Amino acid sequence: MPRAKRFYIPGCVWHITHRCHKKEFLLKFARDRNRWLDFLFRAKQKYGLEVLNYIVTSNHIHLLVSDNGNRDTIPKLMQLIAGQTAQEYNIRKKRRGAYWEDRYHATAIQADTHLASCLIYIDMNMVRTGVVSHPSEWRWSGYNEIQNPKKRYAILNYRRLMQFLGFESYTLRVGLT
Repeated sequence: MPRAKRFYIPGCVWHITHRCHKKEFLLKFARDRNRWLDFLFRAKQKYGLEVLNYIVTSNHIHLLVSDNGNRDTIPKLMQLIAGQTAQEYNIRKKRRGAYWEDRYHATAIQADTHLASCLIYIDMNMVRTGVVSHPSEWRWSGYNEIQNPKKRYAILNYRRLMQFLGFESYTLRVGLT
């Protein structure tokens, strides 16, 4: 039986989660988490997706994104990232079989207090599991990028994040113009 089509709301903010197959810790090494972020950066550039926050844990990922109004943007981005991550890992480890558990999950988020709650939920992921005591201690998340925006190779779209959160300027907080 074919899969049901995903429900789509153009221009919405989406909280995306994707878990490794059988909840295995396939992203447990820094090398694998770094590669996933490299693939995210490339896919973001290719498809024009606005990333608002992210975290790569040892066995799953979270993304908070705003699409560009194109129904195919998120599926193509996720297919590219998931496919490249799995293929590279399986080749390197001489492994066969599924890397990701199932399809990624995408939940529509209202751009209000629900968005702020989702940002916090993502940032606190590794704190809740007891791996770190503060979100700044986990390198593979958007928390540090929000606190200290990158001028080059940024994954997050700071201006779009400010718009959604109702901030007029990032300048007062972090010195961006």
